[in-house]
Amino acid sequence: MQPKPQDIGRVNWIGLWTLYSKEVHRFVKVAGQTIFAPIITTLLFLAIFNLALGDMRGPVGGVPFEVFLAPGLAMMAVTQNAFANSSSALLIAKIQGNIVDLLMPPLSPAEMVSAMAAAAVTRGFAVAVSVIVAMSFFVELPIHSIGWSVLFVLLASLMMGLIGLLTGLWADKFDHLAFITNFVITPLAFLSGTFYSIERLPEFAQAIAHVNPFFYAIDGFRHALVGQGDAPLGLGAAVLFAIDAVLAVWAYALVRRGYNLKA
Repeated sequence: MQPKPQDIGRVNWIGLWTLYSKEVHRFVKVAGQTIFAPIITTLLFLAIFNLALGDMRGPVGGVPFEVFLAPGLAMMAVTQNAFANSSSALLIAKIQGNIVDLLMPPLSPAEMVSAMAAAAVTRGFAVAVSVIVAMSFFVELPIHSIGWSVLFVLLASLMMGLIGLLTGLWADKFDHLAFITNFVITPLAFLSGTFYSIERLPEFAQAIAHVNPFFYAIDGFRHALVGQGDAPLGLGAAVLFAIDAVLAVWAYALVRRGYNLKA
């Protein structure tokens, strides 16, 4: 007697949770690279800027420079790691030839995208908490709003997780991944007000900064933590939410087509 096929329902919750757990376990297993390395890198940036500038750098927006700098460095680490999580997971699966492990199970495109994006958000949130705790030993951060802080970490991590997923779909080798990281992600992060207030820029440069999605992630997180920002919190959250929605639909459409996944 053949076993009766199991009805998984409209949503394969078991499959979705399994894929999410697998991706989380993948980065937790190498926490030295995925969690602790960003802490060291961020603290080095903080120390170098403070040592290099010393007392020459005055307050920014009414807050000490190191307090202004800390949230930007933390969000930069969050975005880079959320991107790396989903992009590397998909690219490695393609290169090693085990992408079939994602395509064969009864997972819908929406479930696959959701699980991998959620894992990237989890890594981003873990990095954010770890970095903020580590920096709190050296910088006194007056947390203005925990709720807004968490929201911006989640929205920014989701954005980068989805961008990482799109990059992983497009990329065929690690050179492609390095290209996006070095020539797109890093420049946008550095030119988004991480180390300075965009109010100091010329008007044309401010206009350019306002179309950079990284600006809203970093400025919103800074505004939520220290109460000082260049854009309203609501506007930043709305922009990131809209970007996340577009990226989610785009990623879903490509996965549904099997773009660069099936021979």
